[in-house]
Amino acid sequence: MAASRLQPRKKISAHRLLVTVAICASIALVLAIVMYGFDYYWLSMSERPFSPKHFLLKPSGKIGIGFGLFGFGLFLIIFLYPLRKRIKWLAVRGSARHWLDFHVIAGCLAPVIIMFHASFKFQGIAGMAFWFMSAVALSGIAGRYVYAQIPPTLISAENSLKETERIYADPLLETAFFEMAALQNMPRADEIRRMSPITALRSMLWLDLRRPFLVARLRAHSQGRNGMVGTLVGFLPSSDAQLEVAIVAARKRAGLAKRVAFLAKTQQAFHLWHVIHRPFSYSFAVLAIIHLIVVFALGYVAL
Repeated sequence: MAASRLQPRKKISAHRLLVTVAICASIALVLAIVMYGFDYYWLSMSERPFSPKHFLLKPSGKIGIGFGLFGFGLFLIIFLYPLRKRIKWLAVRGSARHWLDFHVIAGCLAPVIIMFHASFKFQGIAGMAFWFMSAVALSGIAGRYVYAQIPPTLISAENSLKETERIYADPLLETAFFEMAALQNMPRADEIRRMSPITALRSMLWLDLRRPFLVARLRAHSQGRNGMVGTLVGFLPSSDAQLEVAIVAARKRAGLAKRVAFLAKTQQAFHLWHVIHRPFSYSFAVLAIIHLIVVFALGYVAL
């Protein structure tokens, strides 16, 4: 039956659970640092030495040094992902997609921790390293999105698309699918071929961002005024099982169709991302190593 084939999986995979825990722990850590150090970081540079927290939170303080060491640990985690391609023992541990998830999490958390380590003073080599790390983090988020758009194989994506199309033809769901025609709208093949990789990425991102709002509008329209409250204006699932099955199918079909249609442009964008991401990563690594040598070998820490 169509409904049973398309109900979302309730069982959460171990990897997804670990990713969720890592993200929640990262957010909790940053919030804890902000709550503890807000009154210190809010002070001007001339006022900070008079704060009782200065000897803890300055770059050379006990907590400040801890932030630096933790940031260095995240730095090592970040570079495990490219190293796994060259080290056989790492290559057989988990899939590349799973490694990439933690690579992105560490890459996003590291600049924030280093920002607290530097006490928001971005000068000299350490400042340059921070801005390079921030560029690496932003480009890494973009790269993770692009990577997610590339199906493992084109054949598997096309087969999945055909499966959803068979379910799409279910007479019991015909009316609901008809109302969701807007979810399936995307540029024509000839328009996609004329797009640059950057323009194609913008188009894909727009399709992904607008999809939840189209679904919410459909739910709100079908459920009426009373249903709008229960579904949070359409952003939460409704009690209409047939409608929700149709939404799951339409979302999956739209996502697969987008990935297949934009595959060539996505591969071009991924290649372009490597050209941009790698120099930033290597530049940051060099600057970070120089900073560590200066700090630990010469004993110099900017106050």
